[in-house]
Amino acid sequence: MTIKMLARSALLLAACALAPLAATARNAPAAAPASAAPPVPLLWKVTGLGDSKVYLLGSFHLLTPKDYPLSADAEQAFDAAKRLVFELSPEDMQSPQLASRMVQAAIRTDGSELKRDLDAPTWQKLQAYAAANRLPLEQMQGMQAWFVGLSISVSQMQKMGLDPALGLDRHFMDAAAKAGKAASGLEDIDTQIGTLAGMGPNEQRQMVAEALDQADKGDEQSRALHEAWRRGDDRYLWNTMAVQMKQQYPQLYQRINTGRNDAWLPKLVPYLQAGQGTTLVVVGSLHLLGSDGVVEKLRAKGYKVERVCTGCKPKR
Repeated sequence: MTIKMLARSALLLAACALAPLAATARNAPAAAPASAAPPVPLLWKVTGLGDSKVYLLGSFHLLTPKDYPLSADAEQAFDAAKRLVFELSPEDMQSPQLASRMVQAAIRTDGSELKRDLDAPTWQKLQAYAAANRLPLEQMQGMQAWFVGLSISVSQMQKMGLDPALGLDRHFMDAAAKAGKAASGLEDIDTQIGTLAGMGPNEQRQMVAEALDQADKGDEQSRALHEAWRRGDDRYLWNTMAVQMKQQYPQLYQRINTGRNDAWLPKLVPYLQAGQGTTLVVVGSLHLLGSDGVVEKLRAKGYKVERVCTGCKPKR
C-alpha cells in the first residue's frame, strides 16, 4: 500500500477520533447477526435553559450494514434536533485538502528516520508486524511515528472488513444533509492535524506501541468491544478502552482525549443557552465516558444529564 493510499484511509481515523477511534476500530470487527436487535445507543440528554437540549451520542466510527437500523432512541434524537455537531464538519471531512495536508505534516524534513524515534523493543515489534502485514516499512522510515501508528490501525481495519462509510458519524452526516439540517464541527482541519503533528517524541512512541499492542490482542477482544458498544455497555467500554490506555500511555491519552474534551466544552455550552432548541452531538464514544468525559464535565457544571436508553436493563 502506498503512502497516499494510507493517508486517504488514515485521515478517516484522524478526522473522526484519532487514537480512540483507532482503538475502537481495531477492536470492532464483529458484525451483528442478521436477526439482532438494533444497537443500544450510548446516548445522554443534557437539559439547558428554556427549551434547549443537547443530546450526546457515542459513535462507533466503522460499522457494517448489519449494525443498522439504529434504535428508536437515536433516531428520535435526530428527528428532534435542529442542528448536528460532529468532531469535524462534513465539509472538512469531504475536503480534498485533508489527505494532502496530513501527508505534508507527516513527512520528515530533518533527514532523520523513523527508527530513531522508537525504542528497540517497539522497533523490533514494528519490523515483525510490517513483514507479516505488508506494511511498507522502507517508505515509512521517512514518516513521523504518529502516521505509522495510524497506518497500523488502518491495516487492522481493512483486515476486519470494517467500512468507515457506514460509521455512525457518516450515517448522521448523510441524514443531516438529506433533511436539510445544519451540521458543524468541534474542530477544523488545522486542529485535527495539529493534534497529531504536535505530538512530542514520547507521545508518538506511545501511539505506535499502543497500535501494535492492540493489533496483538486479536479478534476475541475485538468482538467483545463491538458487542459492548452494541449493547450500550458504557462501563465495559470505559474499563476496556480507556483505563488501560490512561495508565500505560498517559501523555497520549491526555492529548487525544482529555485535552480535546476540555476544548470542546466551551463550544457545547452555548447550545444549552435559552432559545437554542435541540442539538445532537455525535462524537467518539470514549469522549463521553468516565470522569474525563464530556458527560461528567457537563454534569459538574450543574446541568441535568440523564441517559436515554429504553433498551437498557433496569438498575437493581
